[in-house]
Amino acid sequence: MKRTAILPGLLLVAFVLTRWPGVMPLNFSLAYGLVFCAGAFPHRLPWWTVFGTMVATDLGLNVFYYDTHLFSDYQAINYLAYAGIYLLGRSFAAPASVLKHVGGGLLGAVIFYLITNTAAWLANPAYAKTFAEWLRALTSGTSGWPETWTFFRNTLLSGGLFAGLISAALQFVEAKEPEPEEETEPEAAAEPAQEKAQ
Repeated sequence: MKRTAILPGLLLVAFVLTRWPGVMPLNFSLAYGLVFCAGAFPHRLPWWTVFGTMVATDLGLNVFYYDTHLFSDYQAINYLAYAGIYLLGRSFAAPASVLKHVGGGLLGAVIFYLITNTAAWLANPAYAKTFAEWLRALTSGTSGWPETWTFFRNTLLSGGLFAGLISAALQFVEAKEPEPEEETEPEAAAEPAQEKAQ
């Protein structure tokens, strides 16, 4: 099996393992970088494998760990945010430098945070629908939970870190993969035929 096929598989396995609650800090996730790189490297990391793995693990956790509804509204918002990250990744060509992909991963994390926390501000009756309360939703959040800026910090750090690592790994494997040989035999065979015709 080609190394370019093995690496995406390993990334998806790592993604599944790190989704188990408690393995990673809250909002420190491989998901942001993985989804971004699925956009930047669509032939190496097809979007349907990433999103399929995400949906399957979400459904499994809801049923077997959280013992809750199979699907919830907040997950739909999360998928919308991930779709935004994927589209952002599509705007970054795969040959782009790792540093640019780190920047893209950071930007994707910002997009995810703004979408999901704005949705929380709109849906949670604890927030008044004012600009000041929207800022509170983005910074301190509601009582009884860690301050939301700590979630943003973890989202930002993991988005940039994993986007850079995944990008570097995919580019390294692509560079090591031998290029297909050009087919020159038909051309070589055509030359004697032309000579005979003369």
